[in-house]
Order: sequence, then C-alpha cells, then structure tokens
Amino acid sequence: MHHGASDYAELERLGLDPNDLLDFSVNSNPFGPSPAVIEAVRHVRLDRYPDRACLALRRALSKCLQVDADQIMAGNGTAELIWLIALAYLNPTRRALIIGPTFGEYARAIALMGGHIHYWNATAERCFSMDMGEICRAVELHQPHVVFVCNPNNPTGQLIPADGIAACAACFKSTLFVVDEAYRAFVPATDPGVVLRAPNILSLRSMTKDYALAGLRLGYAVGSHEVVRALVSVCPPWSVNAVAQAAGLAALEDDAHLRRTLNALNQAKELFVAGLVHAGLDVFPSATHFFLVRVGDGARFRRALMQHGIQVRDCASFGLPAFVRIATRRPEENERLINAVRVKP
Repeated sequence: MHHGASDYAELERLGLDPNDLLDFSVNSNPFGPSPAVIEAVRHVRLDRYPDRACLALRRALSKCLQVDADQIMAGNGTAELIWLIALAYLNPTRRALIIGPTFGEYARAIALMGGHIHYWNATAERCFSMDMGEICRAVELHQPHVVFVCNPNNPTGQLIPADGIAACAACFKSTLFVVDEAYRAFVPATDPGVVLRAPNILSLRSMTKDYALAGLRLGYAVGSHEVVRALVSVCPPWSVNAVAQAAGLAALEDDAHLRRTLNALNQAKELFVAGLVHAGLDVFPSATHFFLVRVGDGARFRRALMQHGIQVRDCASFGLPAFVRIATRRPEENERLINAVRVKP
C-alpha cells in the first residue's frame, strides 16, 4: 500500500539522502514538536514496560475533551485504530461504506476481515465536496455496519460540518460512524465536541500530525464506553510505547506551541497557494494546509520534482492519477517548491 513520506529504498536508488529531501508528501506540522516533548523523551526509562492502559495520557486527554477517560483509547497511530475497528466490528457477513476518495487503510482493514465494501465518492467536477444528504442516502441504500468518513478528508482537504455527521448518525443508530479527524486541528474554528456526544460515532484523532510526532506513532479514539471496550478487547498489549506516551503528555501541556505553529502554518498556506497558482498550477480548494493539484500525470510530476530533491504525493493510489497532493511547509521551503515548479516539471 502506497502512502506519503519517504520510501528509503527509492531514495537510495536515486542517490538522495533522506535528510536532504524536502518532503511535501506528508501532512504533519512542519514546525516540529514542542521543545517540551524533546525534553520529556530524554527522561523515559527504556528498561521498563510502558503503561499498557496509557492511564496518564488518557486522563490528560479526558480533561481536554471533557469526556470520561474510559471513553478514550490510545493507539499506535490512527492506522492501528482503524485495523482494530475492523477486527472488532467487521466480518464476511457485514458491510462497510467508505466516503471517498480517501485514505486507503479503511479498505485494507475491511478487506482483511472479509467485509463487503461500498463507496460513495466525491468528484473533481464538484471540487470533491462531500454532500451529506447524498451520503445519508448511500447509508440508507447499503445499510452498512460501519461507515468510514475522514473529516477533513485526506487527500482532498474537504470538510463536512460536524453537526451534519451527527444528524446522519442519529438517523441510523445501528450503524457505527467512524469519523477520522486526524487533521481536525489544522482547520480553524471547528467544534471538537459535536461528534463526541453521539453513542454511535467513534472519533479518531492523530497526535502524529498536529503535534509532529510522526516518528513515534500516536493517536487515540473517543467514543461511547461500549465501543471503546470493544476496541480494547482486540488490542495487543503495550501497543503504545513509553516514549510515545511521554511525548503525548508533554505535547498536551504545551498548547501555546501548537497554537503558534498552526497559526503560522495557516498563514503560510495562503501565500503558498497563491504562489502555486501564479506559477500556473490548478490548485483545488481545501479547508486544511494540504490540497490537491491537478497536473495531468501525477507520477511524472512527482518524478520530475524528485530530481530537485523535493517530494509530493502522487495520488494514483487514491484513484486520482492526474493529481498530486501537496502539504504546506515553512515559507522558505514553500518558495523552493514554487521555484522548482516554474521550471515546468
């Protein structure tokens, strides 16, 4: 399965040092983790097993989210949580609906459990906007046991108002709506609490992205006690290592760093998109710091930029071979990509 980030074997073939690659293919906070995180991980005892229940981290999250700690489960990134959902809720007799084009791990996890996959797909003609009325009609048609909706969506950056998802979930109480909110923090002024109050909605959050902890893998699920218990029952022990737990706690305590860097990122995105459009690229609207760009041949465009030591995300694996996904980085790095595009990759 193809994902963003570096393929080290590919870089070796191209003679590129991973440390020198400017990577626009990942959607994480480019300003890096809080200094408090760096300090915290230095003091982790590596000779001890981690807390298998992640109690301290879950209690800290419960204060932030104003939900019971037992409604939260920490995981080795949201990717692990997606697989645990499939393990707990899907089998060859059950159906799942995926709102696409989107992250490929939903389909992989469903297929592993033998579940039947149905899709509702947004289209380029409508700028990949996700119509909640049409999605609800798809739920009614297919009667899925689980619905996977990434919000804001990867790779399109499109956002569904949370109250729209909650209204749909209220109409189909026997369906579990998995709302992957890995990129929620990158969208200003979103209500983090609406989807947390519905018994058949499970929210997935990723500390990998907003807190810049990609090397540690850390995410969490928030839902009803019943749903979280089901996930805990199929989770392997010590899923979240001690370093990740310590980093997560330290990151939560430095909210100022998060706010400062995300504000800077939102400002950088506006200038970045304007520069790319001025350079002649067809940039699609997005609520987040990443966005789709129609380039005709995504694979060729990516290969050409790799010759400049720059990587973007070829979107063929999303079913969008004419597109690449580009994530905003620091202003000086964004300018380097704009300059490379001007030489017509």
